[in-house]
Amino acid sequence: MAAEGRRGLGRGLSALLGEQAAEAVMDAAAEPKAPSPEGSAFMAPIELLHPNPDQPRKTFGETELEELAQSLRHKGVIQPLLVRPSPRIAGEFEIVAGERRWRAAQRAGLRELPTVVRRLDDSEVLQIAIIENVQRADLNPVEEAMAYKALIDQYGHTQDEVAEVVGKSRSHVANTLRLLGLPGEVQDHLLHGRLTAGHARALATAGDPAGLARRVIESGLNVRDTETLARKAAGGDGRPRAPGSGLAAGKDADTLALENDLAELLGLGVQIVDKGGAGEVRVRYTTLEQLDEICRRLSRS
Repeated sequence: MAAEGRRGLGRGLSALLGEQAAEAVMDAAAEPKAPSPEGSAFMAPIELLHPNPDQPRKTFGETELEELAQSLRHKGVIQPLLVRPSPRIAGEFEIVAGERRWRAAQRAGLRELPTVVRRLDDSEVLQIAIIENVQRADLNPVEEAMAYKALIDQYGHTQDEVAEVVGKSRSHVANTLRLLGLPGEVQDHLLHGRLTAGHARALATAGDPAGLARRVIESGLNVRDTETLARKAAGGDGRPRAPGSGLAAGKDADTLALENDLAELLGLGVQIVDKGGAGEVRVRYTTLEQLDEICRRLSRS
């Protein structure tokens, strides 16, 4: 893996495991050796490895598994799996990162796999699994949202802390979590790739997201068309609006969600004007006291 790829993990795997172990997990080629001290690599019999029941990723595409299995038949497993001693079966191991390789290796008929053992608690295991999947774009948006929710609900992380761990912006984490508020039918479309996260965020503000989702899928609408459809369903005509009158022309669901986040944080109206990656953030105040409070918050930052 290139140095740039490693830097992307700076706040994730490296922070949790230490630089040496993180690099071993991500791109070391292990030489066969007997199990030895924690953090070293060894060849583990495949039957002693078990998937993590709390793995965020629940779906594995048949095509990608078969392609990986074909590669493993010719080249073997180059990148070690990260495992921990199994909390359920003495003498065996639970996979922390690398379940896709483990599944493909079974198809390829491999008998043992290179592994790196670490003693990790449940919170660390979940964080590493999220990092591995999210940074490689392997998680479905709903799976990603459920993983973030688990970090918040089970381990007491804030959205800011989740964003720091996975190397994403807070607005990305907040927008992803909003997907869990959609009806189950819409989430199912997301899970099976019939809708993208962009489609879902556009539907989140609609009165009947499930019905609109069916129309989007049947008509093959893109995200921009879906946003227009959602505006019409909300009582508008889909045409550009004047500032302050509702959904402005050209604003996508992410920008609108970020405006809402900032408005909630400041307690004031916020408008983002973006033109090709450059623009303005406008904060509306009605009293000098509100202006003073904005200045105080910016000064503290």
